[in-house]
Amino acid sequence: MISVVIPTFNEEENIAQCLVSLTHQTIPRTEYEIIVVDGGSKDNTCGIAKKYADQVFTQTSRKVGGARNDGVMAARGDIITTTDADCILPPGWIKRIADNFVADPGLVQLYGPVYPIEEGLRNKFSLFLANTFSRIGYYSRTFYYTLGCNTAFRKDAFIKAGGYRCIDAGDDLEIAMRLNDLGRIRFDGKLKVGFSMRRYQQFGTLQSLYEWVYIVADGGETDKYSYTRKDYKG
Repeated sequence: MISVVIPTFNEEENIAQCLVSLTHQTIPRTEYEIIVVDGGSKDNTCGIAKKYADQVFTQTSRKVGGARNDGVMAARGDIITTTDADCILPPGWIKRIADNFVADPGLVQLYGPVYPIEEGLRNKFSLFLANTFSRIGYYSRTFYYTLGCNTAFRKDAFIKAGGYRCIDAGDDLEIAMRLNDLGRIRFDGKLKVGFSMRRYQQFGTLQSLYEWVYIVADGGETDKYSYTRKDYKG
């Protein structure tokens, strides 16, 4: 059993396409579950999610990391994979995750690159740089630039490591540092996920990256910026 955990907050415009992509995987639906953990949406996010997900409930922990932690604790699977509500998952995504963990019993975390859902050379170039940064960190073994929209864990290792810190940014980098002490971490270049560029289109790529770096450098939280729970235009 593999459990897919998805944090949400006012995602009625995007959650359906994400969940539909998850229901069209190449492995039987009985071999994985979908868990949506909502952050108190004011729109119809939960109503839509209940049409597709096995569990939909309101988070009790803080931030996106806390929502993922809540989802892990409710999960039945031995393997936990996380994604975002505005992502699109290719049909072979879950099977590739399963194959990686079956092939390597010592693997504790798996992650992969992203490609833009929206068209445009700027979007492709931005994610090319992000994926290159991720590869450099992995192959140099200096850092693991994982993304919560395309990562998977062994549940027991995740719990032993203490789960995500409930911070505003940088929780993906931080948990990988702790999991690295418990086993192997792998970057799979073919484990791709469709990633929405809406944040960068609305708020600007450089500004969004600056805010992320500022928050991470400040320990994961700051009163000056908020990286999560953005209000997007329809």
